[in-house]
Amino acid sequence: MITRRRVLGGALAAAGLPLLAPGSLAGGEAHAAGALPQAGPHRAPAPVPPAFSTAMPVPPVLRPLTSTGNVDFYELTIRKATARILPGIATEVLTYDGHFPGPVIHARSGRRVLVRHRNGLDMPVSVHLHGASVPPSSDGNPMDVFGPGTSRTYVYTNRQPHASLWFHDHSHHMEAEHVYRGLSGTYLLTDALEQRLPLPKGRYDVPITIRDARFDEHGQLAYTMADRNRTTILANGAPTPSFEVAARKYRLRLLNGSNLRLFALNLSDGTPLIQIASDGGLLERPVAVPVLTLSPGERADVVVDFSRHPVGTRLVLTNSGPGRPEQVGKVLRFDVVRTADDPSRVPEVLRTLPPASALPAAAVTRHIELSMDEDGRPDPRGFINGQLYDPDRVDTTVAFGSSEIWNVTNTNKRVAHNFHLHLVQFRVLERGGRPAGPTEAGLKDTVRVMPGETVRLHVTFDGFRGEYVYHCHMLDHSAMGMMATFRVR
Repeated sequence: MITRRRVLGGALAAAGLPLLAPGSLAGGEAHAAGALPQAGPHRAPAPVPPAFSTAMPVPPVLRPLTSTGNVDFYELTIRKATARILPGIATEVLTYDGHFPGPVIHARSGRRVLVRHRNGLDMPVSVHLHGASVPPSSDGNPMDVFGPGTSRTYVYTNRQPHASLWFHDHSHHMEAEHVYRGLSGTYLLTDALEQRLPLPKGRYDVPITIRDARFDEHGQLAYTMADRNRTTILANGAPTPSFEVAARKYRLRLLNGSNLRLFALNLSDGTPLIQIASDGGLLERPVAVPVLTLSPGERADVVVDFSRHPVGTRLVLTNSGPGRPEQVGKVLRFDVVRTADDPSRVPEVLRTLPPASALPAAAVTRHIELSMDEDGRPDPRGFINGQLYDPDRVDTTVAFGSSEIWNVTNTNKRVAHNFHLHLVQFRVLERGGRPAGPTEAGLKDTVRVMPGETVRLHVTFDGFRGEYVYHCHMLDHSAMGMMATFRVR
């Protein structure tokens, strides 16, 4: 019998690398780092430019190679490239077609997208469209990798409503380092409902990926598993940059692209962010959010009205999340540089979702426990319900078309986690025994779970049959083994 472990083993062997047992990342180092720059633990890092001294890039929008009938076809090469992140230094990164930050694909509900990825690395890869309802063959299962010099075509049926999705590497034991080094991109799915709304569009609809990083003395990205010293904040790949805006409304599609860091975002003048969407698309109503919290993998679309500020205003997006404020407290500065006409507005009602009381009855209630070693050992392991990820084990079987309640608990005392389910968008019913707040009342695929906390989720499995995974999306934790397989049958 050919198992999923053997499939990955063959790909790793072809790359001249060992297949590690789950959680066996010796010394806290990911084995994927073999051919990539490593940290100089006792040397001063390369200097980071002063805050707001560089301009934030806007990621490029890809054009289909062909568009025929009801299908758009793209072709990308996954390869190494260099990026000018720090002044005067060429930093080696991993990219989709050489783009750092990753590119943007625009898609429309009901219209298929095919993406052929060519692997130009010396490592196996797997591409996951995060938040998408796709068949197992195109989900990017951690063990369903394709090796160096080969290609894989992913078929995205786009049967779900609008959502701000993203794609990233998901090859097990390597996902954390590969994403850290740049393998992520944006996938914006729209539909007629969203297009009818008078929200900011075009150049005033801006995807922004925020994340952290650490650089070694040569200005190279330094990767160590569970590194707490990633204190350089990047916005669209630039360190604490500035971004010129007009005095009008902007839609900012925020993604936390970090491996571990939680962000708590707010504007320096105290103006609330107007959140209009979360992982799975628009909320029912806009929500004024004084502080927006995002764990790794979570998305939130916000509208900021810069017409409230005169030309010449400089407004900082700040972070009050974990870390020293002088290191991680500044994310991005908006510089209001001109006036502009603004026909956009934020409607009082954005979409209609069924209330929690009207969701389908749950056939099963499940209890999921997330945990990891927090005793200081050099090679911590991650667990779901006390077990390390085993790709040859199916942990949960669900009936196609059924709805279930999943109670997800973080049993750690100090370490935060979050929880991501492939295939589905779920509803957050409760957090810590209380009803979910308005920012979590929409469709979600990733949710934070703080130490000792339980979140209660309603999940309906009506997309596709087959095997998928659920895991902590703090990717260092999933690489440590905090992942499990579910089968829809």
